[in-house]
Amino acid sequence: MISDNEKFNMQVKPNSAFLNELKSKLPEFFDREGNFDLDKFKRQLKEHNINELSDGYQLNFIGKDYARRQASEMPSTVIVPDEKQNRGEGKDSKNLFFTGDNLEVLRHLQANYTRKIDVIYIDPPYNTGNDDFVYPDAFEYSDEKLKEMFGIDDDEVKRLKSIQGKSSHSAWLTFMYPRLVLAKTLLADTGVIYVSIDDNELSNLKELMDHIFGEINFQSIISRLTGTPTGNGITKFVNMQDYILVYSKNSNNFITNGIPLSEEQASIYNEEDEVGRYLTRSLRRTGGEDKREDRPTMYFGVEAPDGSKIYPKGPSGYDSRWVVGPSTYQKMLKEGKIAWKKNKDGEWQPYQKFYLDGRTQQPSNIWDNFGNKKATKEVRNLFKGEKIFDYPKPVSLISQILKISFDEGSTILDFFAGSSTTADAVMQLNAQDSGHRKYIMVQLPEKTYTVNSDGKEVPTKGGKAAYEAGFKSIDEISRERIRRAAAKIKSDNDLTLPKDFDGSFKHYRVVNPTKQTLEDIEDFDPDNTTLFTDMVDSFSSKGLDIAGDATGEQTILTTWLAKDGYSFDADIKKIDFDGYEASLVEDSRLYIINNGWSSKNTEALLNKIGTHQIIVQTIVLFGYSFNIADLRELEIGLKQLDGNINLLKRY
Repeated sequence: MISDNEKFNMQVKPNSAFLNELKSKLPEFFDREGNFDLDKFKRQLKEHNINELSDGYQLNFIGKDYARRQASEMPSTVIVPDEKQNRGEGKDSKNLFFTGDNLEVLRHLQANYTRKIDVIYIDPPYNTGNDDFVYPDAFEYSDEKLKEMFGIDDDEVKRLKSIQGKSSHSAWLTFMYPRLVLAKTLLADTGVIYVSIDDNELSNLKELMDHIFGEINFQSIISRLTGTPTGNGITKFVNMQDYILVYSKNSNNFITNGIPLSEEQASIYNEEDEVGRYLTRSLRRTGGEDKREDRPTMYFGVEAPDGSKIYPKGPSGYDSRWVVGPSTYQKMLKEGKIAWKKNKDGEWQPYQKFYLDGRTQQPSNIWDNFGNKKATKEVRNLFKGEKIFDYPKPVSLISQILKISFDEGSTILDFFAGSSTTADAVMQLNAQDSGHRKYIMVQLPEKTYTVNSDGKEVPTKGGKAAYEAGFKSIDEISRERIRRAAAKIKSDNDLTLPKDFDGSFKHYRVVNPTKQTLEDIEDFDPDNTTLFTDMVDSFSSKGLDIAGDATGEQTILTTWLAKDGYSFDADIKKIDFDGYEASLVEDSRLYIINNGWSSKNTEALLNKIGTHQIIVQTIVLFGYSFNIADLRELEIGLKQLDGNINLLKRY
């Protein structure tokens, strides 16, 4: 599991992610060894008369090759289910909350969520220089390994490592690059990503997203008026806005839903009949091309209420035309969408009715009703007046994004979850329209305290209120906000709440194995006839020293299910093989993880397969739980019984 991924990561190159994407889209240009046939590609370009761009430019920054390599690496962590949450209040939930490094979580999601996310919204650190961002990577590779990986010299290694712990533009871009690359692969072909940012990194983010998503997929830069002026110097501009960059996965598939009219816009619908409120517009064409000869088929007589024939006439008495033809007019008349009014001369004139119900407007790129004060108030109200989280986004902002982006069944990812405004917005919309939107939240367990030299916990700058309220990390605030928001939604919508309203989540922690486990992995010899340690237990919640009550088997199985493309609510059956339980997933793949497998268990397995009590396509083994003799006996037995069963050994 960890060992296999580490071996893979040692072979990763900076261009691996790009080549994998290219191979998936243009497999005909790769040979059996996975080499790209550039000459064949150029010949095809020439044959199809495709011009090569000769005056382009590209984005470069310190750490770019390192960031590109990070986007190709496999996870070095495990996914630990929070069994108390997942078997309790989150048992039936389709929502997911991950506590951990979002880069690692995104790596874990690559197999089971590729092209399945409809909307991504993130609010990453703005890099203002006020301690809101420093580059976190510790560069675990040696200088010699870095030189080998990237083909660089000592000076270039020094430049690369100079971004560590810094908040430079290069550091911020190195941090964001792999996360956005992995996010792109998760987006559905019809998907869209929204990224909040301020002017400190706006231009760099625009170039980075053009580079990753393609300029053709840029849709808009939304200016959001925050309503919170920053800076009090009279000699400088006061900043009262930030921005949201919008990119589609594929511009050919990008559409937006209309949004409800504002009160001011709705006020012009000031007439009413038994159908509802409406406004009227003259049926006669006005402005350019309003003459009879412009569209002769739209010049015809219509019957007025007094039985007279009315023809379209211009202001000077010339023959004009209607805005619709005869058949459309008859359809509108039948549907009750024609209103008659008398002009100042007492003559009847036809008007078209436009009803308010169902009318929407296309979203603009200036949003002026989603300020920060509203967001701060929302969080304070949920937490009894305490300001336990700085700079949240308002629920209405995320709701607006979700309303214009997709339907009621979309899946939304936010991997900078913060106070979980996105989850709150999803639940509120589902309560309003009986939707089935699902969210995936990811939040780093950033502590609200530090430990000083005498071992005493001291609240961090800005973390005092949260710490004193009992929250020792940001992810705890995030999850509690979801619980409190769900309770408020249920209370506010008691009689109208959908029966299948999902007000909870399944929780997983993404963590590194302990140092001792990593040492045991390094020392493990698969040819040993005896096992020197219970490797499975080292992956339990207790072995990893975290909350959650997960066994080692549950952690390993959860991690592998994600790796193998299964959802987090996959159907899992426990199968007994003469006293040993293994997990059969979706009636096709058997996972054998725990220690204690012996000859009698092999015999029971072969019997169940041979008598068709179970149907298995693949068997996955936790290699650390098997000594060489038992493993070979199982391999021989499966080969003799059914050579088509795939046996995978993972370490």
